[in-house]
Parts: sequence; structure tokens; C-alpha cells
Amino acid sequence: MDLAIVDLLNIDFFAWVQSSFLPFVRILALIMVAPITGEKEVPNRVKIGLAILIVIVLPLPKLDDNLTLYSLMGIWIIAQQIMIGILIGFTIQLTFMTVRFSGELISMQMGLGMATFYDPISGPSTSVLSRLINIIAMLIFLSLDGHLWLLYGLANSFDIIPITAYPLKQNGYLALIEITGLLFNNGIMLALPLMTLLLIINLSLGLLNRFTPQLSIFVVGYPLTLLCGLTMLSYLFSALPLFVESILEQIFSTISRILIYLADVST
Repeated sequence: MDLAIVDLLNIDFFAWVQSSFLPFVRILALIMVAPITGEKEVPNRVKIGLAILIVIVLPLPKLDDNLTLYSLMGIWIIAQQIMIGILIGFTIQLTFMTVRFSGELISMQMGLGMATFYDPISGPSTSVLSRLINIIAMLIFLSLDGHLWLLYGLANSFDIIPITAYPLKQNGYLALIEITGLLFNNGIMLALPLMTLLLIINLSLGLLNRFTPQLSIFVVGYPLTLLCGLTMLSYLFSALPLFVESILEQIFSTISRILIYLADVST
């Protein structure tokens, strides 16, 4: 016990802070953008404290002794670490943007598009159903240990893209632009069954209105559409875990590909 205390007192705290600052910048940039921790409700002190804890826990690579923070090259390297952290966090956010996009589509088809409230995450006007699906997706993300996989990917990012002064390659940014297509493809695929059912119901009500003009479709149509939509939502929520798991697999593989492209490492 005494030897452990002596070793702790012999640590050069200033040298440790200097060697851990650049990894801390990348980790903090990721936390500021990543799901759950990137929400405005989380205080900045909590985010900074979590970044410091991750710096202490993760095995970080040894930096080059020639790197100096108080120079133009140091500012350039800090900007690179911020960009890498933001790219990783934004790619993870695509998962939750997808489910929010599906919620918006379903809300418009069910007639709940006007049921909105202020959401500091998605924007000033977000449908209630979109926010509900987003919360369920976050719980699924935690239940699947997505936060641990995110930490694993963050640790591997220091091996793929070491902290150096070499510029990032543009292929990584192009890969991020291409992967945003998943937002629309997967979002529409999630909402497509319910949208198809509601479209069939609306077409049937339109034909019924033509055959029997005396029947007030506006009185019957909205409750029927809402009832069928809520019934289909129960089946949608049961399929949501597999859907989120599938998207997360695509996103984490995409993060590895983006990092490899940024570092210009041949696959």
C-alpha cells in the first residue's frame, strides 16, 4: 500500500496533463455530439468530468515528444481532434435521426402532425410520436451496450488515426455524406408498413364517399385512421429493437470505414 502511494506521488502531473490533453479534446468533442451525453439537459461540467474519466480509463497511445501545444501546429492538431470527435458522434446520431424521421412520417399519416411540442434536441417543433420513438431507441441503444461499443470504437480511433500533424483525407468526409442516405432509406423502411396501411384506408374511405355521399367521411375517417395507426404502432414497437440493432451494426461499420478513409489506410 505504501509503495502504491509513493508511485502515485511520483507521477509528473503536468507531463500527464500535457500528454492527455489532445486525447481529451477528441473525447470531449465526441461527448458533446454523441447521443444522450450531447443533449442540452446534460450540464457541461458533467460532460467535462466524463471526458476526464474516459481519458483516465482508456489506454491511450503515447504521443510524439515533438508535438507542442503552444504553436500553430498545436492549434492545427487540436482542430483535427475536434473534427474527428464530431464526425464519430454525428455518425452515431444518424441512428436516432432515422427513428425521428420515421416518427415524423407516421405522425403526418396518422393526423398527429399538429401534436408537437418544444424539443431542445431535435428542434423547436417536434411531434410527440417522434420524441417517443426516439426515447425508446435510446433505451434500446443502452440495452444493447451501444455506449460500450462507442467507447471501443473511440479507443480504436487512436490506433487508426494517431495524433499527428498529418491532414485528414477528404475520402472520409465523402463517406460520411454517402452514409447520410441511410437516414432516408431506413427511416422510410420503418414507417412504410404503417404508411401503406393508412394509405389503403384513406383510399377506401374515398371510394366509400363516392358510393355513399350521405355518409360523413370526415367524422368516421379520423377516428378510424387514428385507431388503425395506434394498433399498428404496437407491432412497430415490437419490431423496433431489431431495427435499431440493424442500424447500429451499419453505423459502427461505417465509423470504422470513415476513420480508415480519413487516415487513408488501405483496406
